Amino acid sequence: MASGNSVLIIEDEPRTAKWIKIYLERADFTAEIADNGQEGLLKARSIKPDLILLDLMLPRLNGMELCRILRCESDVPIIMLTARGTKEDRIDGFDGGADDYIVKPFDPDELVVRVRAVLRRSKGEIRNILTCGKLSIDESARLVSFNGQEIKLSRAQFDILITFMRHPNILLTRSQLIEQAFSNDFDAFDRAIDTHIRRLRKLIHIGDFQPIQTIYGAGYKLVC
Repeated sequence: MASGNSVLIIEDEPRTAKWIKIYLERADFTAEIADNGQEGLLKARSIKPDLILLDLMLPRLNGMELCRILRCESDVPIIMLTARGTKEDRIDGFDGGADDYIVKPFDPDELVVRVRAVLRRSKGEIRNILTCGKLSIDESARLVSFNGQEIKLSRAQFDILITFMRHPNILLTRSQLIEQAFSNDFDAFDRAIDTHIRRLRKLIHIGDFQPIQTIYGAGYKLVC
């Protein structure tokens, strides 16, 4: 990853924020810190960082609510940082719009690797338009339309859908979806995939026809 990428650290624990900033700057990132949710929102809007590291337990505006606000305003990559590491917590994080979810305590070198991985996904320039039935995806612009109408997806949902689009009418297991949609760059898991697919299905169906079909005991298939 080229130097010059900016990271906004929204973390209310000063020591944690400071050492994250040190490690990021050693890796040639620029970094700024906000110590509460409201300040984080203002800085995110003003400096427009390339990526945000977001603690969940924040004063003045909690991290989950802040993530949802940011996701409505932009597609800036967001990595959640939290001591809450149950599967349910992670599912909530991904549903809220996070691109990755790191549980405290974590290794700072791993954090830098995960930041680079999320940025690599977000900045990939694949110029192609894929179609499958009434679905259409402009990969370069990250635009999705269904039945002629644009639909808004989280980054994770987009990555899952485009994986389906690249393999139409082919059975994909949950493990294959995790590997191909996310390149194993973060700790994805079966229930998170199921949650994203359930939300995708609500957006892309006509009447009783559902293009994303469950193959029970095996995985999923996008039918064109």
